[in-house]
Parts: sequence; structure tokens; C-alpha cells
Amino acid sequence: MKSKFWRIAKVLLRSRPFWVLLFFVGTVLYRFYDEYQNVQHETVQSWLKTPTADCAVVLTGGAGRVREGFDLLANQNVKKLVISGVYSNARLREIMPVWPFYGSLTENDVVLDRRSETTYGNAQQSLPIVEALKCRDILLVTSRLHMYRSYRTFRATFPENIYIQKHAIIGGRYESSVWETTFEALKSLFYSFWAY
Repeated sequence: MKSKFWRIAKVLLRSRPFWVLLFFVGTVLYRFYDEYQNVQHETVQSWLKTPTADCAVVLTGGAGRVREGFDLLANQNVKKLVISGVYSNARLREIMPVWPFYGSLTENDVVLDRRSETTYGNAQQSLPIVEALKCRDILLVTSRLHMYRSYRTFRATFPENIYIQKHAIIGGRYESSVWETTFEALKSLFYSFWAY
């Protein structure tokens, strides 16, 4: 049985398809490792500085993101707030029930994107809104874990004349689990083939 294994191994090693497959698998693993490192090393900008921009684009899907967007608007760090990826039937007061505590905010300063369902969709649907609002620069608000893929997707979608500034936040724990980071790195690897 042992000699049969070595005979099969020798045949595989002599064949070109084996080397092509090995090269392909090695390339994919290298790209995955690179994406994993990029996702893991994203910094949290919301703790380091108080940014300003014409608009903020908040990507829904995680704790604290929408609240951070409203804080930026209330503190006049941004003039307009775009919340991307809102459920189709959601109303502004349902999304932000503590709205009355924000004082002088007006609903005209908040735009809800109800069509996006993915990060790619967030970028595609936010662009016409940002252009209609005449925003020259935006703060991209999402979680630390999601920022690498989001920023690259938005940068590939938005024109160069719109400056995109990262504004990563922490929605729960500072450090993501290995599983969460691995899953995000796989999504980023998938996006890298067609979205950016």
C-alpha cells in the first residue's frame, strides 16, 4: 500500500496540471493571507481625531454605526448624513429613536438609502446621493472589521475628485475573533477579483 502511494505521488509530481494547480492554490492562499493582514491591521480613527467633511456615509449592519453618524451630524462635523443599507420600510425615527435628544437636527440633513444590500451596493447607491448633495469629501463610517473592504470598494466606485476619509468605529469588542476576521478576509478576497 505504501509503494502504491509513492507511485501515485511520482506520477502527480511529473504532471504539469499538478504544478499549475499547486501554483494556483499557493497564489490564492498568499492573497488570502494578505487580505487577512489588511483586515486585521485597520485602525480605529474615531478615537484618534475629530474629522470634518461635507457628508458622512454610514454603512448599516453593525452596532454603533448609525449613532456615530448622528453624533457627527449633531456636532457639525458633517453637513449631511447618508445612511446606506436601511430596510425598505424603515423610518428615520425607528432607526434613531433617541432623535429628540439631538436637539436642532433636521430630517432634511439625513438621506436614507433603502436599496443597498451589500457593500458593493452601498457604494453604487451612495454615489448618486453624494453627488446630488454636492459633497466634495465624505467620512466613510463603518466598523473596524468592515473598513478595509468598504474603503476599497468605495474608492473603486467613487471618482477621484471625491475625497474619502476612513472613520472606523468599534461596535463591540476591539479585537475581532479569528473566525470573524477570516470570514471578512474571504469576503475581501472575493471582492478583490471584481469590485476593486
